[in-house]
Amino acid sequence: MTHSTSTTTNKALKSSNIFVAPLLKRIKKESAREYTEMQQAFDLLSWGNLPDELKIEIYDDVRIMVQELKGMFSSCNPYVQRRRESVLFWVQSFQDGICSLETAIKALKVKSL
Repeated sequence: MTHSTSTTTNKALKSSNIFVAPLLKRIKKESAREYTEMQQAFDLLSWGNLPDELKIEIYDDVRIMVQELKGMFSSCNPYVQRRRESVLFWVQSFQDGICSLETAIKALKVKSL
């Protein structure tokens, strides 16, 4: 690489960094806030001590429950209700020692289309 190409590349990187750095800070801040909010939601549901693997599997379900409780929308869809009942059943079964972590995760895994 020649000196002029190197200088041009460095200028381009610096100029893109002006926009990238604030964006990355915002994403990090929003992620930290969302993580804290989700941990609070899990704690309120008495699910704070669940293994991370199970939390990851039900993350979207809990996030939607929180959004609905905040009044962002209302879901009367029978499929959503059935999914919630399934999440509640399998999490409670795992907490009660009725099923293994692997069984709960397998039962709650959403099959892609």
